[in-house]
Amino acid sequence: MTASAPPSAPVIDLNADLGEGFGRWSLTDDDALLSVVTSANVACGFHAGDPSTMRRVCELAAERGVRIGAQVAYRDLAGFGRRSMDVPRRELADEVAYQIGALDVFARAAGSRVAYVKPHGALFSRTVHDEEQAAAVVEGTVLAAGGRPLPVLGLPGSRLLEAAEGAGLPAVAEAFADRAYSTDGTLVPRGRPGAVVEDPEEVVARSLLMAVDHRVATAEGEKITVRARSLCLHGDTPGAAALALLVREALIADGVALEPFA
Repeated sequence: MTASAPPSAPVIDLNADLGEGFGRWSLTDDDALLSVVTSANVACGFHAGDPSTMRRVCELAAERGVRIGAQVAYRDLAGFGRRSMDVPRRELADEVAYQIGALDVFARAAGSRVAYVKPHGALFSRTVHDEEQAAAVVEGTVLAAGGRPLPVLGLPGSRLLEAAEGAGLPAVAEAFADRAYSTDGTLVPRGRPGAVVEDPEEVVARSLLMAVDHRVATAEGEKITVRARSLCLHGDTPGAAALALLVREALIADGVALEPFA
């Protein structure tokens, strides 16, 4: 799934949220997206996903050489993990470890392992500024990793990445091709108009700007610096698979190497 380029070329990982279904309900086109991305953020059952879905996505990812990431979340199936919750630190750490461990069973059965951890939705947003919640995610990751230096994927400058570095875990910065940015480098909340960028040409242009020039245009029209090793496309965005393919092809055509970070 990697597309290598000369040593001087920009390098980026392309990730997407996958396995976001439950029972007979399916949201993400996992098969199509796994032919495009280099890393898969797999739902672990708290905001979406179930054992059979987790197993199937892990098998497909392993077959195609795609890295498997645990997308941990608040226990919020009804709200798709997009409602912030005040979960006590130790309890949240336990729930994060539980989710990682569950996914790793299926990853190992497929001949792979969970290669990194990424919070989903409200938990991702909360760990940008909340030290306690960020620390809980990292504690859960350390607990589940069993001594492995399991990378944590997060927003540049976030409390999450600071906590990961403090715990000796690789802290991997992530950018978003299909989300609007504020001038402080955070994502525009989903409830606001324009928070999700759906125009394919704009998403492709933003992806190239972030991967090559390390900049992104904010909702206010300014350009800010965004240095990231991984670029995310949300699997639940309309036409996500086709959009991801457009982004992949544009990056390769512009000389960007697509390589997983883990």
